[in-house]
Amino acid sequence: MNKFNEFTLREAARALRAHECSVRDLWDACHAAAERENPALHAYLEIFDADDTAIERAQTRIDTEGDNAPLLTGIPLALKDNILIEGKVASAASKMLENYRATYDATVVTKLRDAGALFLGRTNMDEFALGGSTENSAFGVTHNPHDTTRVAGGTSGGSAAAVAAHLCIAALGTDTGGSVRNPASYCGVAGLKPTYGGVSRSGVIAAASSFDQVGPLAKTVEDLEILYEAIRGRDPLDSTTIPDDLYPKKAVPQRLRVGVPQQMMSREGIDAEVRAAFDATLATWRDAGHEIVDIELSLAEPALAAYYIINFAEVSTNLARYDGIRYGAAKRGETLLDDYLESRTAGFGPETRRRILLGTYVLSAGYIDAYYRKAVAARNALTREFDEAFTKVDVIATPTMPTPAFKVGEKSDPLSLYLEDAFTILANLTGMPGLSVPMGTVAREGNALPMGLHITAPHQAEATLFAAARMVEKGQRS
Repeated sequence: MNKFNEFTLREAARALRAHECSVRDLWDACHAAAERENPALHAYLEIFDADDTAIERAQTRIDTEGDNAPLLTGIPLALKDNILIEGKVASAASKMLENYRATYDATVVTKLRDAGALFLGRTNMDEFALGGSTENSAFGVTHNPHDTTRVAGGTSGGSAAAVAAHLCIAALGTDTGGSVRNPASYCGVAGLKPTYGGVSRSGVIAAASSFDQVGPLAKTVEDLEILYEAIRGRDPLDSTTIPDDLYPKKAVPQRLRVGVPQQMMSREGIDAEVRAAFDATLATWRDAGHEIVDIELSLAEPALAAYYIINFAEVSTNLARYDGIRYGAAKRGETLLDDYLESRTAGFGPETRRRILLGTYVLSAGYIDAYYRKAVAARNALTREFDEAFTKVDVIATPTMPTPAFKVGEKSDPLSLYLEDAFTILANLTGMPGLSVPMGTVAREGNALPMGLHITAPHQAEATLFAAARMVEKGQRS
């Protein structure tokens, strides 16, 4: 039996051009694996039927253009359920949008279509991208392919699990506070959060607008780069997208200066084996001639509180439209107030309701100055601190997550789950790009659970991120 679904993106593109498999063969292999494995993993909310016209068009393009055809031509991809695909349901894993069918394509979908990519299905996620484990989906938990008793991470857990279990070649997720990099770490794949504004958010259901960013998940760093180059760029439909020349381009240095915020590494909750794997990776970099530099990020600790205050505020604003009157599932009571209460109670899950309430509170009269505006000031100060740090180093490295994937239901206290984001939220607060790359595994109950290394770079320095991550990837293979 063929294993075409286990190809990396680069391998699949090469095999298609060498006629070692057809676009139909590749689609069928991924589709069959998704149908077979999804009942246990619940990575997909919906697996699409084959689009024969799109498959034939992709095959013709490869046959006629050969190596000149885009690398994504004929490649089956999975998309997170908050990215609009015309004619398909886009529920954001919420009962509120359970029956919403998209009337247009997101910009990233348009770009992928133009590159000849195929769409295999929509993947599970935390409702409205609020969570850190994909346990908050209204349609059930996504399980980790390495141990199905554990979470896949969130909020893009379905996309990460689908890639890790070879149920697609690669996938797109969205990242609000680590929602691509968190599940990438837990599932043992590579995940990128691009520079804020580097990829269009048009056609993506919003959670926290000043943090959200579409990002790829893939089996290798090279595949991440291929996907990123396909979806990046200025978009007239999204005023937050940035021109390519906004930040000065820098050459990737041959000898990297890797910054390590030691005060963050001493925080409680970091698993001893995660710390050991991180230190071993630093030693590998040092042995290869790169410089490890201790840096201080004094605002990194209060940054977590600032992140969640801003997150709650923006979530409450973005989700206000889903009231059963203007948008979303509608329940009718005896009065107009009952309509609102019943629609929002039935449509939203507990975590979504919690963030709406907290966000409304921090934006209310008497509290907006005490909480929200202080959080915004802290965010600006943190960005300045990162800018200063990047005058001394080229990248900043930490573990992606402080622990390997935890058991489903283990973190029932929301605060304990929020604390897991300490390393990843910094890139969202500053708008800088962040990448998670696998850095080995740790044994738990007879299973090898992946761990991720997190790398941050200055704005629009994704090329430096990819170079640094490839070094880690190479070290894992040797």
